[in-house]
This record gives sequence, C-alpha cells and structure tokens, in this order.
Amino acid sequence: MKYLKRIFQYTVSLLTLAFIILYIAGYGYIIKGIQVVYLTGHTTAFITDHVYFENEIIRPSNQPQLWKNHEDYNTVPATETLSETNEKLGTVAFLIIKDDRIWYEKYADDFGKDSHTNSFSMAKSITSAMLGKAIQDGFIKSLDQPVADFYPQFDPALTVGDLSSMASGLNWDESYSSPFSLTARSYFGKDLAKTILSLEVTETPGQAFKYLSGNTQLLGMVIEKATDKKLATYLSESFWEPMGAVQAAFWQIDDGENRLVKSYCCIASNARDFARFGKLYNNKGAWNGKQLLDSSFVATSTTPRFENSPEYGYGFWLSDHLGKKIIVMRGILGQYVISIPEDDVIIVRLGHQRGKRTEKPFSSDFYTYVEEAYAMLESN
Repeated sequence: MKYLKRIFQYTVSLLTLAFIILYIAGYGYIIKGIQVVYLTGHTTAFITDHVYFENEIIRPSNQPQLWKNHEDYNTVPATETLSETNEKLGTVAFLIIKDDRIWYEKYADDFGKDSHTNSFSMAKSITSAMLGKAIQDGFIKSLDQPVADFYPQFDPALTVGDLSSMASGLNWDESYSSPFSLTARSYFGKDLAKTILSLEVTETPGQAFKYLSGNTQLLGMVIEKATDKKLATYLSESFWEPMGAVQAAFWQIDDGENRLVKSYCCIASNARDFARFGKLYNNKGAWNGKQLLDSSFVATSTTPRFENSPEYGYGFWLSDHLGKKIIVMRGILGQYVISIPEDDVIIVRLGHQRGKRTEKPFSSDFYTYVEEAYAMLESN
C-alpha cells in the first residue's frame, strides 16, 4: 500500500512539474487541450465541444423563418449505402432540401433539429461570405485591398482576397496532430491575436492555393477592424437575422481578454440554420427576393481562382461530381453544407467522423452523400 501511495505521489509531482514547464515554455494551452479533449473521453476536437469554451452569441432572427416540409417529406427511405455510411461515421443530422423545402430529414444519437454542433471549418465559408458583405457595405474596398491597410506589419502585396482564397504565403503550420502546432495553440490558447499577428509572409501572395486556417483567422480580424463590429454581431446583422435563423448560435472565442472569435472554425448551430447558407448561395446571394450578398461576389467566390486548384474559390470548396457544379462548406469531421444550384438541392450532413481520404479533393463520404441523395431523389 505504501508502495502504491509513493507511486501516486511521484506521478502527481511529475505531472505538476510538467505543467509548470509547459506554462514557462509558453505551452500552457496544452493543459486546456487535455482538459477539453482527453479528460472528456475524446482524442480530438469534437462536435459538442463549444460548451467547454467561452462563446460570443450570434443572435437569432426576430422574425424566424421556418423551413417548410416538401410534399414528399421523408417518404423515401435512405438507401442502404447511405444508412451504412451514416451509421459507420456517426452522422447525427442528415438533410436533403429540394426547392427550398425539406425533402428528407434524419437525426441520430439524441440529436435533433435544435441541437447545436460545431461547424469546424464550415465557418471559413461563412467568414468569406462576411467579406463579401463588408465589401458590399463599403467597409472594405475590394478583394484586392491590402491587408496592410488594416495591419501595417504585413507585406503590402498580401490582399484580403489572398486570405479568402488560401493564397497568402503566410508561414502558418496547418498541423492537426502536434500539440505544439499553431493550429493547437489557436484552438486552445488565450491570445489568438498575438499568434496570428506574429505570422509573416514567406511566399509570394496570390500565386497558388495552400490551405491555411490562419488565413481565415486573419481575414476575420480584418473584417472586425474594417466594420468596427464584433464578428458575431456583424454575422447576426448581415445573415442570421435577415435569413430568419430560428436559434441563437455560439462562436467560440480564445478565452482571452480580446474575446476574439475563431473565425476559421467553431460556430455551433443546428442543421436547419446552417442550411440557410446553402439556400443563399443556390440563389446567388438573394434571400426571398432581397439581395443580401452581391451576386457578382457569389459568382467569384464559387469559381476557382487558380486553374491548377479547381477545388477552391474564395472560402468555398467546389466540385463537379456527377457533372454538376457543386458548392461546398465543409468541416474536418465531415460537416457539410452542399449546394447544387442547377437542381435547387441542398444536402446537410453533421456528425462525428468523416470518410477515408482519397486522391480527389474530398474524402470518400462526400461523394457518397451526393450520390445517394440523388439516388433517393431520382427514385421518387
């Protein structure tokens, strides 16, 4: 018994020493990561982790607009392949919206239409839509405005459009496995602004696509500075309110004094409210007859900027699967809002895991969701 007690004391002492060393070395955020992830039984960030962070509130609409059910609502069951994929990958919400009406809807694991889950990088698309709105409102001149107009320490060649299109040349480390990476520090740390403003342009901006979460974080900071509004407030005023969002949403912040939202990720909302962005982009920025977002910006943002990177525009992923022009918001664990304007179809999937990586721009689950949704629609 004394031996076990001594081992326990040594273990506690070693852990305490390790935590002290982490704090001194500037890696105290790792302790927050351990608390949020491993001590809650997870191995990575997870879809309901917003409750472990402080959040800014994205206010819902004062005049909520409920989705109507399609006349064929839930009359066609999921295909066997879709059911198997959803079960295997832990899908908690799957919607097919046709002609602005919910055609198919399924929830699992005690999740429902009001359940909040993490958007992860779908927030990048929302932040880029806010860039379009800031240009439309006159706060930002154009996609070509230099970031240095807002943060003079950056290379004058770097533009807001470079940030949105993932062509900044910044020395960001897009690593999801190392606890010492900028990605981990940004997710669990307390001074996100310091992390971002310490970046440097080390490659020529505007030349090639390179996916970096730091781009969208800096873009969000530029939008806040340009509008002189908190990003959550501007999002609510620009989209959540006029699109009739039913529920408040939550945008994770860095827990520091600046209360800076993680604009590259982490909006907690529900499948139906996320789907509103699919409708907005299917309709070229119009919402029930009102142009919320300039149609020319929507067209630009959903067109590849670089010929050798046809999978990305400005903040949105793109696909030509099944011969269709597909616009995609996506998150790391298989969060999707898939918009297909030519057929007025929206597919929303939220869940715990994504499919296997492929040689194509998307993981295997994306192609399954599109194919099986169309199989269901065509079987009706």
